[in-house]
Formats: sequence, C-alpha cells, structure tokens
Amino acid sequence: MTLSIWRYAHLLLALISSLFLFILSFTGVILAYDAVDENTNSYKTSNLDTISIAHTIQTVKKHYPEVIELSVDRQSRVYIDALDAESEAVKGYIDPSSGAFLGPVAQKSDFIQWVTTLHRSLFLHETGRYIVGMVSFLLLLITLTGILLIVKRQQGWRHFFAKVQRDFSAQYFHILTGRLMLIPVLMIALTGTYLFLARMGILSKAEEQLVYDVESLAEEDNEERVQLVSDFSIFQDIMLDEVERLEFPFLEDDPEEYFILTLADRQLTIHQMSGQVVSETKYAYAAVWEKLNLDLHTGQTNRIWAVVLGLGAANILFFIYSGFVITIRRIGTKIKNKYRADNAEIVLLYGSENGSTLAIANRILKQLLDQGERVFLCNMDQYKVYPQARQLVILTCTYGLGEAPSNAKKFEQRLADHPQKQPIGFSVLGFGSSTYPDFCAYAQQVDEWLAAQSWATRTLPLHSVNDKSTADVATWAQEWSRATMKTLAAAQSVYAAEQPRLQQFVVISKTDISNDQDPVFVVVLKPQKSNRITSGDLLAIYPQNDAKERFYSIAYIDSTIQLIVKWHPHGLGSGFLYRLQAGERIAARLLTNANFHLPKKAKRIAMIANGTGIAPFLGMIKANKKKRPIQLYAGFRYKSASNLRYAEFADVQIERKHLSAYHVAYSREANKQYVLDLIQRDAHFFKNLLDSDGVVMICGALQMQRDVEVILEKILKDAGMSDLAYYRNKGQLLTDCY
Repeated sequence: MTLSIWRYAHLLLALISSLFLFILSFTGVILAYDAVDENTNSYKTSNLDTISIAHTIQTVKKHYPEVIELSVDRQSRVYIDALDAESEAVKGYIDPSSGAFLGPVAQKSDFIQWVTTLHRSLFLHETGRYIVGMVSFLLLLITLTGILLIVKRQQGWRHFFAKVQRDFSAQYFHILTGRLMLIPVLMIALTGTYLFLARMGILSKAEEQLVYDVESLAEEDNEERVQLVSDFSIFQDIMLDEVERLEFPFLEDDPEEYFILTLADRQLTIHQMSGQVVSETKYAYAAVWEKLNLDLHTGQTNRIWAVVLGLGAANILFFIYSGFVITIRRIGTKIKNKYRADNAEIVLLYGSENGSTLAIANRILKQLLDQGERVFLCNMDQYKVYPQARQLVILTCTYGLGEAPSNAKKFEQRLADHPQKQPIGFSVLGFGSSTYPDFCAYAQQVDEWLAAQSWATRTLPLHSVNDKSTADVATWAQEWSRATMKTLAAAQSVYAAEQPRLQQFVVISKTDISNDQDPVFVVVLKPQKSNRITSGDLLAIYPQNDAKERFYSIAYIDSTIQLIVKWHPHGLGSGFLYRLQAGERIAARLLTNANFHLPKKAKRIAMIANGTGIAPFLGMIKANKKKRPIQLYAGFRYKSASNLRYAEFADVQIERKHLSAYHVAYSREANKQYVLDLIQRDAHFFKNLLDSDGVVMICGALQMQRDVEVILEKILKDAGMSDLAYYRNKGQLLTDCY
C-alpha cells in the first residue's frame, strides 16, 4: 500500500476525531495533574507487601470494636469503614501497622468531578461513552498510521529514531515528539479502547464460580473448629498489597455470615469461624485486564506514570495543532503557473510527498517568472510533450526503499509514451538523507532514464540535496545559472522553508542618474534592525506589494545598506527604487548570503566585478579591519561620475590599507579594455593566489562570470595545476552573479 494512502488515512482519521480528541486530551491533561496530586498524598503506606491481613485485623480490632470494611486503593492507602468505642462512624485512611486514624477521604472538587464526567461521557451518558470509545479507537488508528508514516519516511524500522529531515518547525516537531511520546500516546489509545469495549459488554466477563464442601464442619465439635481470625492461615498468607477489599461479617458468631475478600483476580467467601474458603469466584481475564487498563489509563497507581500520561495528552493537543499546520501548508503550497505546458521554454517537474520539494520548485518557478522567463511547473505524473521546451528540471525526493513519491509513480511509463520532438537539456535535483542506504535512489533512476532518451542532453550532472540542505540547493542553482545563463539566486536563505520577515527600511538618500549611457544610481537605506547584516547579503524588494521579488546584493557600510542599481526604462525593480525619495519607507526582506561573505580565513583575496556587481565588494573592503591584501578588479562601460567615485573610494581604502590595489577597465572608452584583459594580464598573480589558498570572488553578470572562469581555467591548465572545480570545492572560488 502506498505512502499516500496511509497519509490520507492518517489525515482523514484526524479530521473526523479532532474536536473530540481536543476535548479528551485537554481534560486528560487536567486529570493527569489530579492523579499526580493524589499520588503525593501523605496517607500512602509504602510497605503493604510486608503487612498481612491477619496483622491488620488484629490491629484495627483494638481501636474499632466493629469493622464493616477495609480496602486498599490504587495509591496504596488503607481505608476503613468502622464504628469506634462510642459507636461513632469512622470513615477514612488508617495506618495498617498501628491502626492509627490518618485522615478522612478528600472529596473531589466540583471542577474535577465535572472534568471527569466530560472526559468519560461528554455529558451524553451512554451515547457519550460510545463516542469516547470510538474516539479512543480512532486515536489508536491515527497512532498506528503515524508509526507507518514514520517508518516509511525513515526508510525502515532500523532508522525509526534516526535524524529527522527538518522541512519546517511544525513538521519537524510533529515527527520528533511523535517518536518520543509514542509509548504514552499508544498506551492512552489502547487502554481507552479496551475500557470502552469492556464497559460496553463487548468483551466477555464470564466468571468461574467454585463452591467448596464445608458440610463436615457441622459434624465436628464447635470448640475445635473455632479459631481466632488473626490465626486464619489465608489471612496470614495474603499481604495487603494484594487486597482490594475485605468485607467483615455483619453478625459475629453467626455461621451464615462470612468474610468477603476481594483480590485482583478473584473473590473469596471465608467462613468467619474456621477461616476455610466456602466459595471462590475467579474473574475472567477480561475483568482483570480491565483493572490493569484502568490503572494504566488513569495513572492513579504511579506518580511518574501520571506525569508521562499528562505529557502524552498534552502532546496529542500539539499533534492536532501541528498536523493541521502541516496539512494547511501542504494544501496551501499552490502552483501559480503563468504559462502553459505547450508554450513554456523551461519545464519544472517535481516529485514530492510532504510538500517540501514542491516548495523549493515553487521558489525556482517564482524567480524565473519574475525575470520574464516562460516557465511551467507540474508534478512528474503529469509529464507530457512540451513543444517549445529548451530546459527540463526535475526535483524529486525518494521514499521508502528507493521508491518514487506518490505523484511520480507513473513517470517512467509517461516518459516512454511521450518522447519530445526537439533537443532539451535536463537537470535532476534529488532530495533525501545520506544516513539511509537508498539516498536519492529514485532521483538516480530518473537521471538514468533521461540520459537514455535520444532527445535529452545533460545540462548538469545529478545533484543531491542532503537533509533539505539549502546550501546544496543553492550550489545547484548557481551551477544551473552558469550553465543556462538563466539567473537563480545563489543565497541559501532564498530556498529556506521559513523566510525572514518583512521589515521596514527608511530611505536615507538616492542619487540621480548622471549619464544616459551609464544609467546607474545609488540608494542608501537604514534598516529597522541592524544586527547580523553583512555585505554580500541580498535585499528582496516587492515593487508592486505582491509576491514578485527583485534581489539586490548589498553593501553594508556605516550601519546602512547601499544598493547600486542600473536603471532600465521598463524595469520593475529599478523603476521602483529610482522613484524613492529620502524619508520614505519600504518593506523588504533581508536574506543572508553566507556563501558570499568576506572570507574570514583567506590570507589574500581577489575581487572581480562588472557594473553594479561592485556593490558588495565596497562594503567588504570597508570591513577589512584585519587589513588583509585585497585586490579589486572592476569593469565598466564608461568613465561616468559614479564609476569615478569608485576610484576615489579605492584610493581612500588603499591609503587605509583596507585595499591593496584597484584595477579598472572601461569597455566603451577610446582605449577599450575588459576586466578579462586585466585578469589575463595578471595571470601569474591569479595562479599564485589560488596556489597559496587565496580566494577569488566574482560578482556581476553571468556572462562575465563564465568568461572569467574560462580564463582562470586556462591559467591553471597552463601552470599544470588542478582544474577550477577543485578550487571551487575548496571554497577558493565564490560567486554571486545574475
């Protein structure tokens, strides 16, 4: 049976029983607290297993001439119902060793009695008991299906307690507490169901009645037959910890009156003169189990167990909350396609069970749509012919033992039935956990199936995402952007399940465009909160106050955020920013871009930028308090006023030893030169830089990044060094291009 069936069953059961589960769990927490309070009562006797019935009878008879009943409750308290020497009624707890009266029975408060009735029958009498019983049974089914879901998710029983992949808080703690509270919740459900079946008479309680032959007593001399009660062997052999109730004869010396001794598994009728057992009623196993289940369900026999039950009941309340959050999130993760499958140039397919893979796919879809790309997203089982597609991206998780998620089970067949008519590049991004032997196994199958298609050409090798790592997703996004020249953000936080909150930024200043040939301006913003902001982070703005984002790499200088923006006549983001005036406020989201911060351990750094890509480097250079050697290579089209200001900035920073050298190239001036020419000129410097654990940072246009990497690859090859991928994997090549 597929995982989705269990998930839908789990959800349906929860929906049906949620209201009643909430009531029963909430009242269960209160009653568990009351049980803890009862277990702390000072009337408790700790050594009942060493005190015999005979000793207790002998003791209490000295204090109370007439005893009606003795009983022992679940808290190991000994209760007496008797008359004292003045024929006054005595009802309460005693010390069975001394017979001393300890105190009366504390009456339950009206509130606890009200809660107890609500918990047991919902104030609906017999109908309510049926409802409560059915809800207990549904909770049992919910627990069992929940266990199956965890087993399936964790790829077998062996990994039941392995690390949980954290998609978002509600989902993470739903699974984590589900495993930790498994036994208490399962016990609550099992015992509640059993008590319902027992009390409704569904379980047989047939008793075995044994009557013993005591006629011979009448033939013997009475004096030989009469014994002291304290000498009865049965009373000497049975300790108080085995006793539930002992009823005394109504009339002493009347052979027709008996002691009635109730134990956990049987009831004995005992002759009051001889101590012989007259009859015995053996309880059915169902009745014995009913008492055991009652003790386990209420926690009245053990304080620690009562606390555990209370935590279990409280956890059910959390299950209800987190379960609905998960459901709403999964349902709420909607696909907002702007283009159809038959006119999209980029097709995204996802295979997802819990919605997290779809969430990543949606963020990719959104970025590409915001840039004007014709992109379409659907699940893998909806795969078909895409007549205008140029790129196919598949994001899929693996469930069970290398199995496809529920919405990708038909993909292999659909792939065979719908061959594409034109060459299409493909890239597969697999999600899973490396702790399991079948890590991304289904994604590997999909990658192999696509590689075998005559129309498919590989854009990137298979990429694996371990434990929903946003770093892995960001790495793939960066490489895919470089391969396709389609911009995806390389910041990990862009792909995080929980996005930072919007905050207010005050516009401090904005420059005018100084040159139509180089329409660049600077916006300075004051953040509402200035902690944990670093040059190289991203600012996401929302020009139309909707979901359309525009990302800008920031410089963080003197507690302000500085954006360098190129104005485009019909640009949504640049137009919005250019219309800002000093004193205005905008709502934006600050996203950490930890992979593009100033390296802390690098001894030497080369920064390469073109156009507005210089922005984060300005902040990093200003923050170079350790005065490490940094060389800045920048390429622009013209010697505009703004570009000349960068040269002035560089001179100041060189004087302060925050910057070692500034190299600039202008591609549209008389002696045109590109930043690539500067790198080629300083090939020896870059070879030595990478060879001595230095770091190269690139920010700007994707095409510039690609061209720079080609040159660096050639420099390394000519020097007989490792390829550029080697230094990228070592963290010596950091890029943030668009």
